[in-house]
Amino acid sequence: MLIEQLLFIFVSFAIFVYMFFRMIRRNDTSYVAILVLEAMGIALNFLEVLFDIKLNVFFMIIKYVLAVLVPIVIIVLEKQGIYLYEVINLTKAKISLMFNNNKKAKDALLSILDKNKDSYKAHKMLAEIYEKEGGMRKAIDEYVQAIDIDKQDYDSYYKVAELLNGLDKKDEAAEMLFNLLSKKPDTYEASMLLGDILIDTEMYKEAVNVYQDALKYNPYSYDLNYNLGIAYTLLNDFQSAKTCYEKAAEINSLAYSLKYNLAEIALIYKDIEEAQRKFLEAVNEEELSADSYYELSKIALIKNDKDTAIKYINTAIDIDSKKIVEKVKKDPIFIPIMARISIPFNLENREQEDERKTKKKLSQKEIKAKEHLEEMSEITRHLSYNDINLLKKNRKEKQEEKEEKQEEMEQKERHD
Repeated sequence: MLIEQLLFIFVSFAIFVYMFFRMIRRNDTSYVAILVLEAMGIALNFLEVLFDIKLNVFFMIIKYVLAVLVPIVIIVLEKQGIYLYEVINLTKAKISLMFNNNKKAKDALLSILDKNKDSYKAHKMLAEIYEKEGGMRKAIDEYVQAIDIDKQDYDSYYKVAELLNGLDKKDEAAEMLFNLLSKKPDTYEASMLLGDILIDTEMYKEAVNVYQDALKYNPYSYDLNYNLGIAYTLLNDFQSAKTCYEKAAEINSLAYSLKYNLAEIALIYKDIEEAQRKFLEAVNEEELSADSYYELSKIALIKNDKDTAIKYINTAIDIDSKKIVEKVKKDPIFIPIMARISIPFNLENREQEDERKTKKKLSQKEIKAKEHLEEMSEITRHLSYNDINLLKKNRKEKQEEKEEKQEEMEQKERHD
């Protein structure tokens, strides 16, 4: 009994002195709470000796927990880089965020960084707070700090790229995403965002490469197959685009935007029946319905079915009068039925009504691909199959000629 008490006094007092000098050296008042707990445990032992009493099991456990176990746990955690002040302030920050008190949360996190600039958790949480508040530049700085501490924090890589893209710093965002994908090529979100940036900056070949690499890890992704189809569309590789759109359609049969694109590709290749089937499916998409009926009207005129053409074009005008009327006036194919087309008297009032009725759902890259296909479909409308094949041949020859010139230049540079 006496030996146990002497051993306890020696060990607990040694730990108390160690923690006291640790508090002085670090100038960290968070140790005060630990010292108070230790003092309470030592006091229990002092009372036991002073009054010559034997504590029951409960108080014996309390004595050892307060005076020995708790401070030893703190020492072990600090050896592993987990500091008491950081744990306390992180807890304060989380509680403050639960009550939507961002200011107190930031103060707690900044208090951590005042003592330890390499606190990964503090930088990461601070970045998330700045991002929610709209302080994108501050958020980027904090995410970068987190990445510097933990090179495998791939989420922060993506966040930085996303925020840079939001600030219209597309080149920097793309560089960050290329860097991320070189480290972790199966990062789906990074591939999607990088593809969007490359399409937006008209780097379509590079976008194709990004989507193809991403498909190695997600071959059944609707979005990747669909976006690859868009990239091929903008490269005028309509056959490859068709293959991608069809694969995407197998994954999501209710995706009407790609059916509209498939219909336009069918028109380019003079497959009128296939185009008609796809446009009839695409009318189910609110944003595409007016354009689909407009195209169906043109197909009906090609088939010399004027009554059906009039029905479709009037339906299209009823859905989106301003856009469709402008297109009708520019296209001579409608001249034979112009007298029977119901053009509203006051288009300005109808335009406001159309805007209320039509909700925009298509993304910028989808709109870009759609308009490109419509333009190419219009260009090829009066061409024969031989003309289309000749265009393909000329395009292939130009590409081969360009590659030959590039190879000659590279050989010349090597020789120099």
